[in-house]
Parts: sequence; C-alpha cells; structure tokens
Amino acid sequence: ESELELAEHIELSEFFRKTYGPTGEFNAKPFEGGRSWAGARPEIRVIGYDAQGIAAHIGALRRFIKVGDVDLLVAELGLYGVRPDLEGLGITHSMRVMYPVLQQLAVPFGFGAVRQALQKHVTKLVGRQGLATILPGASVRSTRSDIHLDLPPTRTDDDLVVLVFPIGRPISEWP
Repeated sequence: ESELELAEHIELSEFFRKTYGPTGEFNAKPFEGGRSWAGARPEIRVIGYDAQGIAAHIGALRRFIKVGDVDLLVAELGLYGVRPDLEGLGITHSMRVMYPVLQQLAVPFGFGAVRQALQKHVTKLVGRQGLATILPGASVRSTRSDIHLDLPPTRTDDDLVVLVFPIGRPISEWP
C-alpha cells in the first residue's frame, strides 16, 4: 500500500467509481477526489493490469473481529472489483493469487462480506474451488468509516454473505 504513487491512487479511484457506480451512486461516492479506499486503507493490494489499465483489484487488512465471544485475528478482504468490460471472462479466478499472500501474513483466516446479490458470483469464484466457506445470512456489526452526529458509530448488516478462508487454521477451528 505504501508503495502506491499519487497517480496510482487516482487511477484506482476512477476504477472503483466505474466498477461500483453501476451498483448505485452511493457505492461510488467514497472514491471521489482520488481516494482509493472506502473505509480503512488496505494493508496489501493485489492489482491486475492489462493494456487498458486496471483490470481487477482486491485488498486485505489484518484486524481483530469478534465472532461470538472470541476476538479473532483475520485478514479482512475487500475492495474487490473487476472492470465491467471484463466481467464474465474468468478474470476473477486470477485473483486467487491473494491466497498465498494471506499465508505470508500468518493469519488464521481470511474474512470477507458481500451483498446477497453477489452470492452466486462468490460461490462460483471461491466456493466451488474449496477456497472458502460461505456463510449466508450472517449478521456483521462494523464501525462506520465516518462519524455522523445523527447516527450511531456502528452499524449492523443482517443480509450479507460472509466468506471465511482457512489460511493458517482449518475451517473447523472457526468459532
């Protein structure tokens, strides 16, 4: 992350606005003004390029999450996207390069959450290859990236598809 230059952040910002914009104006808003992250900045990014620029992206950030009563170190995965003109061509399979990167981070699990609308897509990407366990309908509580005086500092999303990637431990050890 710290190796990215200003021009690369601007290019990523444009990529995310174009990728997330069709899913709703609100989804593209965090990436205005050259910002290449939505909430917390990723620790590691995997960026796929082709002759036209950024083709795909995924980021990871180590953090502790609470699963039931257990504080658990995970690599939270996010900022996943494929350039719209490349959707359906199998480029998402190349993003599996993130798995060995997560092993180098020495985390027990990778963790990600996506909207229900992406369940079929992520099932095809990671579920069928056995890279992750998909937990549909999980409730995820998170801190808002910006403080709003009229809203609580945390929010709960009850309609997400949670993905758990066994990295340093088997999935049977997920709390």
